[in-house]
Amino acid sequence: MDDFLLAHEAAVRLGAFCLVLAVMALWEALAARRPQAISRRARWPGNLGIVAIDTLALRLVFPLAAAGAALAAEQGGWGLFNAIAMPRWMAFAASVALLDLTIYLQHVLFHAVPALWRLHRMHHADLEFDVTTGLRFHPVEILLSMVIKLAVVTALGAPAVAVLVFEVLLNATAMFNHGNVRLPVRLDGWLRLLVVTPDMHRVHHSALVRETNSNFGFNLPWWDRLFGTYRAQPLAGHAGMTIGLEQFRDARELRLDRMLLQPLRGEAGGAPINERGPKA
Repeated sequence: MDDFLLAHEAAVRLGAFCLVLAVMALWEALAARRPQAISRRARWPGNLGIVAIDTLALRLVFPLAAAGAALAAEQGGWGLFNAIAMPRWMAFAASVALLDLTIYLQHVLFHAVPALWRLHRMHHADLEFDVTTGLRFHPVEILLSMVIKLAVVTALGAPAVAVLVFEVLLNATAMFNHGNVRLPVRLDGWLRLLVVTPDMHRVHHSALVRETNSNFGFNLPWWDRLFGTYRAQPLAGHAGMTIGLEQFRDARELRLDRMLLQPLRGEAGGAPINERGPKA
């Protein structure tokens, strides 16, 4: 099974991506959490265009991706899990958890450093919150993220199949927790113990700085609670909160060309984590 997954890595990732995107888009159409003032027609071309550019950039710059780095580390005997004896299942579980922690810490870093925030704020500048918001990341941020993942994968000596499973899970949960979908309150409360839910992550996309600087997790919800960045609900409620950034409120900012050039425009300020904003 492991060999099959690795041999068909691109197909596995593409198939999972298309399936989750289709399911979430249908769910949003049938049970939307919030009404959207800006239509999919206005937002989705730019958001999905970014996905295409990101995918092309990754394949050109890092053709072997993170799973390839894991295979190289295994063959070379590099990394922690290749240097110590431990059950395969334990190395698998530890790798998935530690890679998720890496993404959490990386996310905090991209809020904390103004130059990195310039890249990451494109993700936050979406004026609505739905499944495609979870896909809109600047290509330079995506490349930097891959550099970090490659370093961590090599240092850990993570099993290649664990890396592939993690990347599929991360992509799927990012689309899920950015979904404009309604969940029963009790179910949402239980799910938050295991995975970041849409209501939990939506707080992170609030225009209020203190809410933007909370709920950094994409997949596992534990890191926010452990490091004190968890916020249960937005101050204005999910129906009343404002999505996006005060800095980029013009609908023209949803165009692909303006999204790509956004890091070069305006001040870096707005939501770096050291700018806490007024107390809620």
